[in-house]
Amino acid sequence: MRIVIIEDNVSVAKGIAYRLQDEGHAVDLIHDGTEADLFLRDDGGDLVILDIKLPGLSGLEVLAAMRARGDNRPVLMLTAQSEISDKVVGLDAGADDYISKPFELDELSARIRALSRRPQWVDPGLLSIGPLKFDPVARALFGPDGDLSVPRREVSLFETLLTANGRFVSKQALLDALYGTGSDVDESVVEVYVSRLRKRLKAFDVDISVRRGIGYAMSESDR
Repeated sequence: MRIVIIEDNVSVAKGIAYRLQDEGHAVDLIHDGTEADLFLRDDGGDLVILDIKLPGLSGLEVLAAMRARGDNRPVLMLTAQSEISDKVVGLDAGADDYISKPFELDELSARIRALSRRPQWVDPGLLSIGPLKFDPVARALFGPDGDLSVPRREVSLFETLLTANGRFVSKQALLDALYGTGSDVDESVVEVYVSRLRKRLKAFDVDISVRRGIGYAMSESDR
């Protein structure tokens, strides 16, 4: 799952990001409300963690803009312990849940899992390519003989290529899916993960092709 974290406290934002990345999620970090509003208009994130107090637009303004344009992805709001009125206003504005600072990361993870099970979350069910099945909620990949043990970054790579439906995905887009937008990681790392995943998929007649200067695409092998 790709999660957008909008929090102006850099240390808090990074702490959340590290935890979610350890759980296998791709993360985008934004520290300004106005920047967040622009980002959310075009990105493909699955869930938003949104602080109320932000420079530029407030979290409530960002949320209101999301709902006004029909963006119904789940939003988990971050509030200070004393901001009871903000919690009420946030829920009335369309937030799906809130958590008060300071909070335990275990609780945050549990709330994210709960949001993923709510009815408003559009569950695409199992996705497939060749003999492989992918559960995007559980982030689990299955072969004909059951669950495949695949490292989390390879799972993120597989998911991004699978949901592209055979279209080529740029190296930068794959890097964003692996590490989050704005990560300080060289694009060459994508080649390493593509190589590992390609070898893993070969046994299932699934291939990853490359088009220089354009990107990568996944498809069933021609046999």
